[in-house]
Amino acid sequence: MSTYLPKYAQAAVPRYTSYPPATQFHEGVGALQYRGWLEAINASDTLSLYVHIPFCQSLCWYCGCHTTVPNSSGRALDYVEALKLEIARVGKHVSRAAHVVHLHFGGGTPNYLPAETMAGIIDTLMEQFSFSAETEISVEVDPRSLSREHIKTLTGFGKVRVSIGVQDVSSDVQELINRIQPFDQVRSVVDQLRKAGVDSINMDLMYGLPGQSVDHVRKSASMAASLEPDRFAVFGYAHVPWFKKHQRAIDKARLPEGQERLDQADAARTTLIEHGYEPIGIDHFAKPGDPLFKAYRGGHLRRNFQGYTVDPASALIGFGASSIGSFKEGYIQNEPHIGKYKEVVRSGKLPVVRGVVVSEADRRTRMVIERLMCDFEVDLQDMTDGVRCGTSTYLLVMSALEPLRKDGLVEIDHLVVRATPRGRPYIRNIAACFDMGLSEGEQRFSRVV
Repeated sequence: MSTYLPKYAQAAVPRYTSYPPATQFHEGVGALQYRGWLEAINASDTLSLYVHIPFCQSLCWYCGCHTTVPNSSGRALDYVEALKLEIARVGKHVSRAAHVVHLHFGGGTPNYLPAETMAGIIDTLMEQFSFSAETEISVEVDPRSLSREHIKTLTGFGKVRVSIGVQDVSSDVQELINRIQPFDQVRSVVDQLRKAGVDSINMDLMYGLPGQSVDHVRKSASMAASLEPDRFAVFGYAHVPWFKKHQRAIDKARLPEGQERLDQADAARTTLIEHGYEPIGIDHFAKPGDPLFKAYRGGHLRRNFQGYTVDPASALIGFGASSIGSFKEGYIQNEPHIGKYKEVVRSGKLPVVRGVVVSEADRRTRMVIERLMCDFEVDLQDMTDGVRCGTSTYLLVMSALEPLRKDGLVEIDHLVVRATPRGRPYIRNIAACFDMGLSEGEQRFSRVV
């Protein structure tokens, strides 16, 4: 059982799906730099593409995603036309010699769109970029609105991975989060996917939801595991009503806190392990034969904006409102406001509004933090001079780590920094010790637990 340590659990630090984190993006990096980064992509590079669909049939009150409920289907179709324009414009700057290894549809709810509309987006991407039979297409889906037409359309494009939002299977919790989703509906979707030849299925679960208990979490994990998906992601609810106004519908008094919240995370973990899943990083689980598990065991697991991944691409290109691109040179983000996004695209411009250039020092820090977040340890000797013994950076890091070492969260063996079993739930706190750009007391991030 994990120990709840308030001074670490209540700390607000990045999730480190990127470094520098998105809070350091600024308007000084825009379309000019983005165009240069796109044109620098060559035959030795591989690409990952992300398409953001910011629409849902209804709004789940726990949601922290960039999404909305459109008042007409025409609004969504209008957005898709702008999306296709952006894809065509970006494609003109990217070498066709670079192959796409992964395409991900995120949201929102990608299957909010009609099946033929999704197919049109994929066709546009294939016109602009080089796909192959080995390119994996992954789609986040809401099982309440996934149709047979969606499944048939997606499987027609080749290798497909589907991520199903489950969250919690109990009706009392579902009512409190405005997501009524009978478990039989989830089971039916899984059956349809497998009959259609979809072998790769992920599921999302949550803890820390209003009215949720350890028993709720254990029941949800057990029932979801009975359907035998390949992977799970288990996320803690982040209550940020000042940032996501719809979360004001959630009664803060009904939210589990402190040790109860950590116990729920432990319940999900132990239940999934009992069902044969192996823990990966801080919040993922996979079957032993899954590529995610093999990457973890092999020491080449990666972390990006979708969480833990085996995606080997050297560049990630994002399309749609609020989407983020990742390159060797830095990060770039599109205009998040849907109306402004469409306006900029139709004016003939790239719709980027902010970003950050990644320095050599940032790259070194990014390597260290990624290994900590993926492996729970890092050998600083394997990294470059910026963090080796004797440098000012190393001394600053060691000073920041010392309180965590005294509290039994981390051990330091020469140049190897390793989270202890007690410290694994607090790996974000450990990683933050290497983040020289993190402001003390900064509240723009979710709590660790």
